[in-house]
Amino acid sequence: MAMDATMRTRTETDSLGSMEIPADAYWGIHTARALANFPIAKRPISVYDDFVKALAMVKQASARANREIGVLSHEKADLIDRAAQLVIDGKFHDQFVVGVIQGGAGTSTNMNANEVITNVALELAGREKGDYAFLAPIDDTNRSQSTNDVYPTAVKVGLSLLLQSLLEEMSLLRASFLAKAVEFHDILKVGRTQLQDAVPMTLGQEFHGFASTLGYDHQRLTENASLMFEINMGATAIGTGITTHPGYAPAVLRHLREITGLDLATASDLVEATSDTGSFMSFSSSLKRSAIKLSKICNDLRLLSSGPQAGLGEINLPAKAAGSSIMPGKVNPIIPEVVNQVAFSVAGADVTVTMAAEAGQLQLNAFEPVIAHSIFQSITWMRQAMWTLRVNCIDGITANRERLGAMVGSSVGVVTALTPFIGYAASAALAKTALLTGRNVSDLVVEAGLMAREEVTKQLSPARLSGLEAVTTEIPIVQPAENVVAEEH
Repeated sequence: MAMDATMRTRTETDSLGSMEIPADAYWGIHTARALANFPIAKRPISVYDDFVKALAMVKQASARANREIGVLSHEKADLIDRAAQLVIDGKFHDQFVVGVIQGGAGTSTNMNANEVITNVALELAGREKGDYAFLAPIDDTNRSQSTNDVYPTAVKVGLSLLLQSLLEEMSLLRASFLAKAVEFHDILKVGRTQLQDAVPMTLGQEFHGFASTLGYDHQRLTENASLMFEINMGATAIGTGITTHPGYAPAVLRHLREITGLDLATASDLVEATSDTGSFMSFSSSLKRSAIKLSKICNDLRLLSSGPQAGLGEINLPAKAAGSSIMPGKVNPIIPEVVNQVAFSVAGADVTVTMAAEAGQLQLNAFEPVIAHSIFQSITWMRQAMWTLRVNCIDGITANRERLGAMVGSSVGVVTALTPFIGYAASAALAKTALLTGRNVSDLVVEAGLMAREEVTKQLSPARLSGLEAVTTEIPIVQPAENVVAEEH
């Protein structure tokens, strides 16, 4: 790593040699090597605040456990504890500089955390950064730990914290759809199957369906959150617990539960837990499901708002930007479009997680950094996509009531509601006549003498057509009139 000749530095040493580190940096030599080795993503781990906080939580829990079992002095443990709390509170995140994509199964991330927390602790003690003879990143801050239990545990804790913000945003988006369902509850429209006219429904029912979809996915994601609660702290390198005190694993679990507020549990088989990444696969899959279903909703919104003159034009999305550099007045559905693209990314990230999970060998999966980055990015992007969809789209949607009413009035799909009264054959004949002439179905039924105007109006009311009001009495079948059958031929 090149240094400005005028920059103040300090010298740090590891097993590979010595390096000059910027004097004001809280990170150290191991982080510096990672910066030189992994100029890949150009995105530091600090882009995921919850991950950084989770790393500090793990270090804080370990310091408390080490103090409790007597393998770390009260003075050192308290300094590490206080420094970790500052990171949990949001300070020094800019010092977590290693890239999200890295080799080494997350070792660089763990060392970055060790160095930052140690140097913050040294400052709290009135010492200079790099005074590792007083407090050391590995011997003290990393005491009783390995990257191989710290990293996956921090990833799981961080994902659990981040998921809560996603679930909160999902609930708000669902509430927006429900509000529109109430607003549109009395607006009849033509339902469609296979992009062809089907039977009537209300626009409110359509938006309520969107809300229900989000509700179901909220449940699935909440259930899958528990996949992140099994941790392997105390496993150290491969799950055998080498270098740890027998009391460390239960102590660190207890402290981590208290710090995070999560219902964490130590895996029953630490060797298996250290090498397995199946929980990440399942968790990623649930995110993909949610993203794809949200994308389908956005597809529907784009179709329903298509036009405004030559498309469906049933609803209006808020105009948020000029849609063309050549066509004046054109406005595009840019908010649903960006949500679609987020869904595509989440689906691709799920493939990445799956491949990385399969590629692990023997006692450790070396590819957890790309697993972590993929899932953190998916949750982050989904949360932001839901926010912009709610604020910049759903809350401002309006219905084209006149157009919807006209389409229902001329739709042959309404005749389906009359089949219990006039039979399928007469209904089919009337549907063909309506299509050929463009006339109103109600008028054709009355003119054919099949039903009285009052009864037709009753059966084609919004409540009956949308299924909100069921027909509970016995329904007589009327034979088709001769003139109706004749028109069929």
